[in-house]
Amino acid sequence: MGKNGVQVVTKNSRVVKVDSEEAWDFLITQATNQGCPVVVHFTACWCMPSVAMGPFFEELALSIQDVFFLSLDVDEVKEVAGKMEVKAMPTFMWMKEGEEVDRVVGANPYQINKFINAFVLSFRASN
Repeated sequence: MGKNGVQVVTKNSRVVKVDSEEAWDFLITQATNQGCPVVVHFTACWCMPSVAMGPFFEELALSIQDVFFLSLDVDEVKEVAGKMEVKAMPTFMWMKEGEEVDRVVGANPYQINKFINAFVLSFRASN
């Protein structure tokens, strides 16, 4: 476990696992202060589509350097899942300045790629 209850999912990963509401608040504040957009994978260990999307999300994180990638298990951090109104897994959420911009519900790599590319382009254009 790292500082503030934050840990990286795997050794070479850019995805940070959020395991508490405090860690969520800390990471979202850090990203906001740095002007960095965030993509969150809301997952559950019992949801096979969520588990299957893990490697895809890892690849996205490695290929897009100027976005902060978070993974959050809805059963471990129920408060955040409830606050963000996550009702199905997997849910992928795009955030800017601490606020939700968009989301995709379901394991659809094509749609997620399409959304994230548009999100990154709009973010880069506004900076």
